[in-house]
Amino acid sequence: MIYFTADLHLGHANVIRFCNRPFADVEEMDDALIANWNATVNGNDEVYILGDLFYRNVTPAEATLKRLKGRKHLILGNHDKRWIKVVDLPRYFAEVTNLLTYKRDGVKYTLCHYPMLSWEGRGRGGYMVHGHNHNHPLGYTDPYLLNAGVEINGYKPVTLDELVRNNERFKAEAVARISNTDMKTFSDAEVRGSSRLKKPSIDELDGWE
Repeated sequence: MIYFTADLHLGHANVIRFCNRPFADVEEMDDALIANWNATVNGNDEVYILGDLFYRNVTPAEATLKRLKGRKHLILGNHDKRWIKVVDLPRYFAEVTNLLTYKRDGVKYTLCHYPMLSWEGRGRGGYMVHGHNHNHPLGYTDPYLLNAGVEINGYKPVTLDELVRNNERFKAEAVARISNTDMKTFSDAEVRGSSRLKKPSIDELDGWE
């Protein structure tokens, strides 16, 4: 099986508040993400990680990577700069890259941490799988732009069919909310899971994406 996931932010306490994750603290979040991963993925499965696997983690990355099942492919995100410097990457990842494209069963896939406006095969049913946006509904009108972020995919790796269904549901909910609210208010608020927020400080904003 092939699975996709993104933006786990293992070790990052503030992402719970920024993205309204259903966890009491970072320890509970990390334990749940690891347990969900291993309940889904088997040893021979392929897992494409669309960036931001760890951030500000206290537990060494290698200690966690040893626990995660599957053959892992890492597409680098903006928060993967530090931890990758202290990990033996070939030991844990089949490949590490900024952008990955491949074709399977006649369908082209473009994988990148950052969502794109256009990609190879865009007009012929090709998918663009990304992370970075968490639960912000950028690209909510495009059925081939797929957000692999854990917030909209049950906090676990998902198959392509599951990814498509989860994005369809998320985008439909986004359209419904947008129809009843000002777009600017929606864009500012939904990222952090609230419709009425004080302006955050620079320290508070650091690392939400």
